[in-house]
Parts: sequence; structure tokens; C-alpha cells
Amino acid sequence: MAMKQGEETAEGKRLEEEQKKKAPWKFWGPYLSDRQWGTVREDYSQSGNAWDYFTHDQARSRAYRWGEDGLGGISDEKQRLCFALALWNGNDPIIKERLFGLSNSEGNHGEDVKEYYYYLDSTPTHSYMKYLYKYPQEEFPYGKIVKTNAKLSRRDFEYELIHTGVFDHDRYFDVFAEFAKEAPDEILIKITACNRGDSEAPLHILPTLWFRNTWSWAREGEEKPPKPVLEAINGPKGSTALKASHHELGNYYFICEGEVPLLFTENETNNERIFGTRNQSPYVKDGINNYLVNGRKDAVNPHERGTKASPHYVLSVGPGKEAVVRLRITTEAPASSKSPSAPFAARFDKIMKERQEEADAFYHSITPPKVSGDERLVMRQALAGMLWTKQYFYYDVDRWLVERGIDPYVPGSQGSARNREWYHMVNHDIVSMPDKWEYPWYAAWDLAFHTVALGIVDLDFAKEQLRLLLHQTYLHPNGQIPAYEWNFSDVNPPVHPWATFYIYQMEKELSGKGDLEFLKAMFSKLLMNFTWWVNRKDRAGNNIFEGGFLGLDNIGVFDRSSPLPTGGHLEQADGTAWMALYTQNMMQISLELATHDPTYEPLALKFVDHFLWIANSIYRMGGEGMWDDKDGFFYDVLRLPDGRSKRLKVRSLVGLLPLCASTVLTNEVLEKFPGLVEMALKRLDRLPVLKEHFKSQMAWQAKYKRGRLLSLVDEPKIRRILSIMLDENEFLGDYGIRGISRRHLKDPYVLNIQGQEYRVDYEPAESSTGMFGGNSNWRGPVWLPMNVLILRSLLQLYQFYGDELQVECPTGSGNMMSLFEVSREIARRLESIFTRNREGKRPVFGGDRKFQEDPHFRDHLLFYEYFHGDNGAGLGASHQTGWTGLVARLIHLYSYLDSRELLEGKAAFVYKEPVGAKR
Repeated sequence: MAMKQGEETAEGKRLEEEQKKKAPWKFWGPYLSDRQWGTVREDYSQSGNAWDYFTHDQARSRAYRWGEDGLGGISDEKQRLCFALALWNGNDPIIKERLFGLSNSEGNHGEDVKEYYYYLDSTPTHSYMKYLYKYPQEEFPYGKIVKTNAKLSRRDFEYELIHTGVFDHDRYFDVFAEFAKEAPDEILIKITACNRGDSEAPLHILPTLWFRNTWSWAREGEEKPPKPVLEAINGPKGSTALKASHHELGNYYFICEGEVPLLFTENETNNERIFGTRNQSPYVKDGINNYLVNGRKDAVNPHERGTKASPHYVLSVGPGKEAVVRLRITTEAPASSKSPSAPFAARFDKIMKERQEEADAFYHSITPPKVSGDERLVMRQALAGMLWTKQYFYYDVDRWLVERGIDPYVPGSQGSARNREWYHMVNHDIVSMPDKWEYPWYAAWDLAFHTVALGIVDLDFAKEQLRLLLHQTYLHPNGQIPAYEWNFSDVNPPVHPWATFYIYQMEKELSGKGDLEFLKAMFSKLLMNFTWWVNRKDRAGNNIFEGGFLGLDNIGVFDRSSPLPTGGHLEQADGTAWMALYTQNMMQISLELATHDPTYEPLALKFVDHFLWIANSIYRMGGEGMWDDKDGFFYDVLRLPDGRSKRLKVRSLVGLLPLCASTVLTNEVLEKFPGLVEMALKRLDRLPVLKEHFKSQMAWQAKYKRGRLLSLVDEPKIRRILSIMLDENEFLGDYGIRGISRRHLKDPYVLNIQGQEYRVDYEPAESSTGMFGGNSNWRGPVWLPMNVLILRSLLQLYQFYGDELQVECPTGSGNMMSLFEVSREIARRLESIFTRNREGKRPVFGGDRKFQEDPHFRDHLLFYEYFHGDNGAGLGASHQTGWTGLVARLIHLYSYLDSRELLEGKAAFVYKEPVGAKR
């Protein structure tokens, strides 16, 4: 087994036990979704409108088919037995069992969660986790939020919970949930409710245990699985207990501090409320809610049995005071000799404290000593958010189609249905999600970026996630990687090979030996996917690629996933650049494998050759090529049905991506594979335009001998592109590289077609267009993942050009920098989104004083989907720690990255503390 960071800590040893299958430390984790309603899996409508088919209002009463959601919840790895918080302030019209937010049609900028909650801490085995939910003491303003947002246009900012006034005078509870594992199947839970207000306030705490409903669904002739049961039992003195019996899990016991009432019901749909039909049982999913809020004493089972249960704690918390509830989930029966005689005695607090200290020690071991206290906070909360955003994802597409009356083998049966061509797919795994509320479904390129940051804390999990989308139950038989749940057939950028080689090198640097079996397995599946791209997305077979929206939503003039209003097709600078990078990554992987098995060397040659053909095509294609020599920039090309072509002169990330297709072959690699250069030179003899392109690189290589550079851009083009990218009036903002040049603020791109105007403006905040649902805006904001790829390219180019290549940064400043220094400057700007500035404020919080100044808010971070292009404020999904968690990787990397080592061809991926070093 490879050495892992933090291995000598208690948490590191748990990771090793898990990896060697000595102890299932990851069996329980934060695997509940934050939102299951409104998802594609739960949509059985004819219209395909998932939001309207299963709403938040229905969620308390309607059993889910494919998963569960909850507030700060946990479950076993197959989500059979679930636990989450439930709260009631005595004023709300419903119990707070799940997070509330607007559906896609209700929000003026698409769907949006309207709650404040934070993933404060987690270890990779979830031996210790901490969650915070802020619960208003006044009635939660559900209706006010919906009505106010409905009046707002896309030009208006969103109306948030903080704007309703419910947090004025601090009349709210901070509800912390802490989880500590005494053993893999022994979980201690501590709920702490802190009254931040100035007067005593009531709070009902209903920690809820329930079974996912697996017994209500079966095909015709198929036997339903046994129905599990929760039932009250006698607990140790001074406690309350129930038993959870499941035919697969066996028996678990839920022990609650204090002698409190237990409320039981069934996790089954309230048909009377939802469909107007008769209930088979009086005890239904919303029974506890109806008992407590509506005073219906007959809504819970007096025999204390069911599939959903809550102990009912009724508290009154004084101003500035706190109340604590302690719970245990265990496989040891309370009456057994092994069971603690006093489950909530001193040992409970001792274990809780030990796990917290062990979490501290683990993060201390992986954090470089140069990192400041505030950067440590950012890094730790970013990684905690990523670890909390794991989710059990269950979706059997064939069963789902059949349940909707659709036969995938019969064209047009019951109309069209999304994902019908993915009937082979059966997903039932723990997956790293972008955001468990707004995006409670995986997205292919998000997931690849996640692994780059997750590798800091759990390399095994990062590798497992990369393998997952290439597994036969995910990867389409034709080689396509599923994009995302709303349309698996759409296309995400192919970043899996880059992430694969990155993680491989990271592990190799840690241990001195890479996981070749992992690399081989990934390579064979990636080869299938590469072939799919070549066969499906190179329309004319000329190495110019399309791809569709490629994850960049509204960045283009048109919806790039739909037929063009002009007819014809779009040749995409980003699609072509992604494929150039794909060839480079596959070349790197095959060369690494060829070091141990020479049969892979011809494949390396193949990918170098393919890269050269792509590079030749991007400049040589007839008519309007992608490179505009006058502007010094790349653009998409619109090919019209009559053979004419037109560059779409939008200065965006699309035109910066060719810069990212840059990879250095070190002298060490070239010495092992001399045939590589020989083959490339022979190919260049047949590609005179490309030979001219590589002339400056050859001269540089001859002078400085820093290996060979494969890049879509030569030195003159690098200088021209960077002069635009590093111009603060264009791409370079105070908080990173913007999605679109700021020049389009005064000079929008406008295209008129048949009397219809299509335009792209610089919009640094939310988008004014409803393209792709209007949820995400790429027309000006800063996006972490794309910035990371730009940083990667700058470091690769620096490896080749060294300190001798200097550029102005910012453009026009007279300040000359090497490309390494430029990358460090951009990384600094990105990190500054989250860290305190000289005024003590965090740009991510924008201008809201509550978030900036309140001691109970200001250090609890949110990792948004993207960030305002001018002021760094967080925008879009508020918990997309997924790829925004890459900020942890930036802090980690740039705290020790050495430019000298880069010039020597040494990769630097992990911090390794020198022997005897002190902090």
C-alpha cells in the first residue's frame, strides 16, 4: 500500500484499515441528499417537469422511490437506515425536516436553496463530523420568499432568507450536530442548540431515524423485500431506546439521552393528502408532523412501531444559553454485557473530544507549515464540505423507464423520455456530488475536478470516484461518459484523463511507486471514450471538434446543445482544445505505462500524432479559422449551410482554452523514448504550417534544453493571448480570471439573424438570459475549475520557457513576471475570495454586514458555484464545495511549490514535511 498523507495519525490508521478491509470505517457517512424532491429520478410525469411533479410541499408526505433527504443527515452506505435532524420552533406551519428552496420556475435565477447551513468539519472516514444549521425562532417565511422572488426579474438580485428580517435581533438558534464514531458501527451524536437571541425561546428537537422505503416498489411478479421495523424497547436507566431491524443490516439500536416520548409512523405516502385516495394505514410519512403541528394525536402509532421514529425533546433555551441532546446508534443491544452501562456518561464526551482532537491532528499533518491561520480555516472547511457532499446515488434507469411505461426497445413508446438510451445504467454507489441541494446528482467533469482536491485527504476515495464513471454500469457501451442526470447524453469536457494522471502522479510522489493497475484500468476505458469523441464529435473527420455546451452553459452566442437558428454547425475552439489536451494526457499515461510495458509505446506515438493533426487543423481549416491573427485570440467558427463561415468574436474562456492544451515532455522521458521525437519530426515534415508553428519552440529547446513542449500555442501566440488574459480591463480581475472579457461591458457582441438579435454582454454577477435554465452564468464571473486549468498550463509552459519568458502582469503595469509568478499571482487572487482582506472582510460574503461582521457568521464559509467578476462575491449554488473546494488544493500547492524543481522537471503534488521539521 502506498504511503498516504496523515498516515501516522489515528485517522490515517483508520483509512489504512478501511483500505485493507480490516474495518469498515466508511460504512456510515453523510450519504443522505440535502434534496431528493424535484429530481429526475423521482419524476414520473409525462411532461418531464421534475420540479413540478414532486415539490417541496409534497416531500414531507410522499415517500421517495430512489433515495432520501434530510437535515445534516447520515446513513449506511446503501442508505437503508437513515438519521437526520428535525426541528420545530412552535411557529412554523411544518416541522423543519429538510432544507427549503425555490424550484427552477420560482427563482428569478433558477433553483436556489433559501437556508443557512454549514459543513464545518469532517475526516475522510467520517470518524468526526460537524454540521451547523441556523434556525429562525419566528415563523419561517416560506410564502414571503416565493412571492417576492416571483416579482423579481433576471436583472434583480435574488431575495434571500437574510433579507426577510428573520435574523434581525439574532432571534435564531445555531443548531450544531456532531458525529463521532467509537467504532465503525457505533456512532455518537451530539446536538447542541444555542439561542443567539435576547429572550428565552422554545425548541422541539426530533432526531429522526427511518428506513428508506424499499418495500413499496416491485415489478409485476416480483416479490417485495421484507418490511423493516423500528420498535420501542427498554433502554438503560435514564435513557430511551428503540430497535431497528432490517433483513440486510441486521439489528441496530438507537439510544436517546433522557426519558422522552417516542413518536412512530411509517415512511409511506400520505395518499389522502397527495392524491386524494385512501391510505392503507393511518400512519404515514408526515404523521409526526401532523401530530406535533396539527395536534392530531391519532397520527402516530400508539403501539410504538413503524419505519420512521423520533424521540421528542421539548426544550426552552434561555438567551445566550445552549441545550444539548446526546444520542447513540449502535449494533450492541442495551441489555447486552458489552453495552455501556451508562451510554451518556463521561466516556461519551471523552470519545467525542478524542475524535475532534484526532481530526485536528489529521488536518495538521496534511497542512504545510507556511499556511496562515485563516488559510487553514479556509482549507479545512473546503475539504470538510467536499467530504460532507458524498451521497448515495441510486438510479436503475431500466426499472425507471419500465415504471413509466416506456420500453427502450420500442421507439416512441409512451412518447419520449430523457435518458432512454441509457437503460443499461444501474447506479447504486457513494458519489461525490457538486452540491447535495442544488445538484444532488453527479456531473462528469465536476467529479474529475473533485478528485484533485480530495486527493489531499483520501487518495483511495479519489481513485474510486475516477473509476466509477468508467465502470460498465455508468459508461455507455459506445464509450460515452454520462454527463449529468438531466441528460446523460449531453457532453461534459473530457477532464477524466487529466485527473487520472494527476492522481496517479500524486500517489507516486507520496510513495515512490504509482498504482499501475489503476492506471492500466483507467487507460483502457479512457481509450473507449476517446474513440467515442473521435467518432461522434468530429463531424467531418478533420480533427475539429464540437461537443455541444461542454459544461459552459450560457457562455456562447447560442445554446450550443440545440440546433443553430442559422442551420449549419459550430466548430468549437474549446471542444478542439479539450481534445488536444485529451491526446496529451493519454500520451502521458501511455508513456508511464510504457516504462513498465513496451507494448504501450506505440499508443504514446499514436496520441502525439493525433495531437499534431489537431494542432494542424485548428490553424489550417479553410475559410474562417479559429485563430484570429489580427485580434490575437481564438474564437468559435460558425459554419453555415451554404459553405460560408463566420468567427463568433466573443472573448471568453472558449478562446483561452487552447492555451490549456500545453504539456512538457521532460528530458528524462525523451531519453527513455527517443522514437517519440523522431516520429514527431517526420510528421512535421508533412505539415509545413505546423512546422512553422513549432519553429520558435525548437529554437527555445535547442538553447535551454528543457525537454519538448506540445502546445497549441507558440511563444508569439502565448504573449498575445496573455496580454489579453492579464489585462484588468479584459479577463484578469481582482479575484481571478473572468469567464468573459470585461470589454464586452461597453462592447457587447451582437449578431442579428432573420430579425432576431443574439448578444453576449459582460455580466459579472447573475445572468439575464434563461439559457440552460438560467441557473449558472459564465458571462463574466470567476469559476475555480477553469482557473485551475489555466494555472496548470502556466506551470507547464514555465517548465519549458523558464524565467527567460517574461510577460507584463497586469498588462500595462510595467511589472514583468515569469509564467510561474503569473500563476502564483492568479492563485493569490483566487484564494483572496475567501480569506480576510486588510479591512477584515471576506469578499465571498459581498456587502452583507451580517456575514462579514457577526462572530456567529463571519468564519463559517460558503463555497459558491462561481464568483462575481468584479468584487468576488459568491453566486449561484451556495454549497458547490465540489469543484470550488479546489481552493484547498491551491492553498496546499502554492505554499510549497518550488520554481527550481519545476525547471528540473520534477512534479510537485503533495506537501511532504522534512524529517525533524518543527511547527
